[in-house]
Amino acid sequence: MPEFRYDFDPVDRITTGAIGPPGQRTFYLQARRNQQIISLVVEKEHVRALAEAIEQLLENLSERNPLLATSDDLAGMLDMSLEEPIEETFRVGQLGLGYDEARDMLVIIAQELGSGEEGEDLDVVRLTMTRQQAKALAREGAEVVARGRQRCPQCGEPMDPSGHFCIRKNGYPTVTYV
Repeated sequence: MPEFRYDFDPVDRITTGAIGPPGQRTFYLQARRNQQIISLVVEKEHVRALAEAIEQLLENLSERNPLLATSDDLAGMLDMSLEEPIEETFRVGQLGLGYDEARDMLVIIAQELGSGEEGEDLDVVRLTMTRQQAKALAREGAEVVARGRQRCPQCGEPMDPSGHFCIRKNGYPTVTYV
């Protein structure tokens, strides 16, 4: 079992967010335990995949044991904005999601992005949360991702406000009018 540089077991608060204009945003996975805050830089795809994986895991858990189903009441009422100060702890290279059945808690393991050198000592974080916290995190993650640039209806690539060169239109620019 890896040694955790940061062990938020359990978190008091967990969220995800992005700073910057669409197309230039920096995404964060942020957690707090007591007075300690950790802000991990993640990729947009990390946020998307994590939100989808949490939703799937919660659905599977509620099918196995409907008595422990996650309530949507709390998930919609939480303030999910990032807490200041937002100071990057490290950039995440790998994220893992698990379930602690004995405690009925979801667990995220985040490992620092390394340079690829042999024997490199990378930081690892464990974030343990309740089902309600996980549901709120998944909902916020999906919303943060959706706030990004619109997708081109032709090729599916993100479009800047000035448009983009669509490969389906042989490189002719597609302009979006607001």
